[in-house]
Amino acid sequence: MSSDQSRPAVPAHLHLGKPPLEVLERLFRACDIRDPRVLVGPRVGEDAAVLDLGDRYLVAKVDPITFVAEEIGWYAVHINANDLAVRGAQPSWFLMTLLLPEGRADEKHLESIFAQVQDACRAIGATLVGGHTEVTQGLDRPILAGAMLGEVEKEQLVTTAGARPGDAVLLTKGIAVEGTSILARECDGLLAARGVAPEVRERGRGFLHRPGISVLPDARIAQRAARVHAMHDPTEGGLATGLLELALAAGAGLRIERTAIPVLPECRALCQALGLDPLGVIASGALLLTCPPDQADGLVAAWEAEGIAGRIIGAVTRPEEGCRLVETGGEVPLPRFARDEVARLFDEGPPPAECKTDN
Repeated sequence: MSSDQSRPAVPAHLHLGKPPLEVLERLFRACDIRDPRVLVGPRVGEDAAVLDLGDRYLVAKVDPITFVAEEIGWYAVHINANDLAVRGAQPSWFLMTLLLPEGRADEKHLESIFAQVQDACRAIGATLVGGHTEVTQGLDRPILAGAMLGEVEKEQLVTTAGARPGDAVLLTKGIAVEGTSILARECDGLLAARGVAPEVRERGRGFLHRPGISVLPDARIAQRAARVHAMHDPTEGGLATGLLELALAAGAGLRIERTAIPVLPECRALCQALGLDPLGVIASGALLLTCPPDQADGLVAAWEAEGIAGRIIGAVTRPEEGCRLVETGGEVPLPRFARDEVARLFDEGPPPAECKTDN
């Protein structure tokens, strides 16, 4: 045996962003859950924990905001609320841990973040009920980790694992709402230097509010209009990762039509300028769900009646068929992204601070 072969393997460093799905799967399988009231615990693809309170379920989620520095209060409330919305729950109680960088924070900044949180909570009917705030060492930007709690009637609970072979797969709004907003806000100078028009960058910045990152209305309409089998919030890793998570949670396959996936024009322009694949860009703001195929067209019509774009993008298949993407030249495996494309840009390219303009 050579000296190289005799050396113990050196663990690979984790990249910026979420750990790979297979790492998370291994960690989650090792979780020792002994409380019988835990209906849904840590699982790949399941957006929030579900606890049995007897007559109803309590749904709980925690999620940090790490890619952006602007409007983090608004982001944090809606990103956490989305994970309750896809369980069919009403987001009600929000808690936050707010860490501010030493030497860069003042009371005005703190008041602004609290105002964002309050505005976002009011918009969805939730209440800020507690948390922790401090100035801390080692940060170059504020970090806000939020937790959202809410309740759902037992018969209204939806999970990602509920997808069934034969279901239609639907998507609202398009991709990638959150990612486009992040890129436009954090990389404005770089985008300008690469020829992206000012009006495109400005529209992208506004994606946080229009079309908006909340999927609460999308989910509520869906539950009224169709027999929803599964809902999922495709976040870090983009739509492609969200689809893979759905398939893993449900133990199913997928057949997705690439031409049916609505890539928003601003997203396409920013991704082309930065060399990113829209399928791997953080996609909060779009609701991914499955329902019986004979109810899909009616659901799309119900969304459109409320001003929300929706589209059928594929179907759930048997697990042995795998996850396939149908392209013009044939079928290929659904792409897997080792990390989110925005995280890859920030990790390999210029850091966000160098992307911004002075104005």
